[in-house]
Amino acid sequence: YNYIMDLKSLTEKVISGGDINIDEARFLVNLPDKKLLYQAADAIRRHFHQDDFDTCSIINAKSGRCPEDCKWCAQSVHAHTTGVDVYEFIDKQKAVDMAANNARKGVRRFSLVTSGKRLTDKQVDKAIDIYDEINRATNIKLCASMGLLSEEQLLHLHQAGVTHYHCNIETAPSFFPTLCTSHTLEQKLETLRLAKKVGMDVCCGGIIGMGESMEHRIEMAFFLRQFGVFSIPINVLMPIPGTKLENAKPLSHDEIFTSFAMFRFVNPKAYIRMAGGRVKYWDQRATSLHCGVDASIVGDLLTTIGSKSIEEDMEAFGLSSNPN
Repeated sequence: YNYIMDLKSLTEKVISGGDINIDEARFLVNLPDKKLLYQAADAIRRHFHQDDFDTCSIINAKSGRCPEDCKWCAQSVHAHTTGVDVYEFIDKQKAVDMAANNARKGVRRFSLVTSGKRLTDKQVDKAIDIYDEINRATNIKLCASMGLLSEEQLLHLHQAGVTHYHCNIETAPSFFPTLCTSHTLEQKLETLRLAKKVGMDVCCGGIIGMGESMEHRIEMAFFLRQFGVFSIPINVLMPIPGTKLENAKPLSHDEIFTSFAMFRFVNPKAYIRMAGGRVKYWDQRATSLHCGVDASIVGDLLTTIGSKSIEEDMEAFGLSSNPN
């Protein structure tokens, strides 16, 4: 039994435009030689994206007091003593200054992210006011992550220059109800459908390390393929004291990199994006950057530290942080 030949065959199948099936994905994640798996995933990445590496940054535009009961989240009112900042909406100038700083350092996209299930029309108008000012000050591409918005709200954001909308499914559909009961996966999917309808690309991924199995991650990867997702951010859980998952067992480096590689095989044309939890595996960044990923959030994250600096990130990705 020559698993090396089988791996080569599957790699060629994907590069030639074919899709792998679930049994083939199971074969990949159980390969005894992980380095060969990572190399194969990276070959697929190079074929479809060459040396393109997509960068984005986010700012916590509305923080804390979220009524939802997501077990992983420090911003939920159901979490205790997480120490997260609480504010209603970010100061416009602060957001514009951060976007301009990111643009100067070569970051491609910038997103406002808000806590809570959805925004009111008044809050969306506040966000649009910020986006309008960012558009005047920079040429950075604009994204939004604002929960379960209506078609009209999404249209207004798109008209303000927001080209990408983000809403994670978080985990496999079969596992989601064990982690959140205050909203449904279908509500998230309807928001993404509406974002596509008004003309946006969608960014949708989730978090690994929340107690799910590799089988759940495979389920999630195939679900995202079926939905046609442009960008798949993969967070690695950073257990935060006070949340329901504060004692979650950490993933090994191989589990993390195998998951990245599997997502690349299943979704060969999507951006596979490193996101939260990079500090968990950044000591092996050479491997993490050559197992199929071709995108990352840079700088800090919503409630956790992402990196020491944008400059450090851009250097690691082989990009200039001083493009001008």
